[in-house]
Amino acid sequence: MSKRLITALLGIPALALAGPALAQNATYDVEPDHSFVTFEVVHSGTSTTRGRFDTLTGTIQLNPDAKTGQAAIQIDTASINSGSKGFDEHLRGKDFFDVTAFPEARFQGNGFVFENGRVSSVTGTLTLLGVQNPVTLQASHFNCYQNKRIQRDVCGGDFEATIQRSQWGMGFGLPGIPDTVRLVIQIEAIKQ
Repeated sequence: MSKRLITALLGIPALALAGPALAQNATYDVEPDHSFVTFEVVHSGTSTTRGRFDTLTGTIQLNPDAKTGQAAIQIDTASINSGSKGFDEHLRGKDFFDVTAFPEARFQGNGFVFENGRVSSVTGTLTLLGVQNPVTLQASHFNCYQNKRIQRDVCGGDFEATIQRSQWGMGFGLPGIPDTVRLVIQIEAIKQ
């Protein structure tokens, strides 16, 4: 066997091991026109009350080859919008989001799970009212595509989780207003 062939064969395992290390994270900035956090809670056992936060920012790093990712999302709590001005003012107050003391909620995600090359869930920490708790967001949709209008790659999807608001110290109205809140995160992000 020639020296060149032996060297080449010995180099194959090293390249195979280096493959994941050579994979690069792609960084995406949250696109604000297609990204919202919405919530749903049953109102006193009758109808479902819904609202959303209109303003969020952040970055997401994805590496589908290595099946890793990170998310850092900031939510402007004062941007809450239920469709009712009076209710929004109550939600901004100390009974609920206390936006003067806590103007921002945050989600830091680092437990990305991929299935068939797509994100299927993200586990991380939700900080709300200064309290941190783990949350796992399940993807109901996820896709990446080339946006022809801006000539950039875009990734995004719909993610959801059910939380108990009392875990973050939001106990107003319990038990008449249920503890269980459904979160739905609609997010798109542009590759940088």
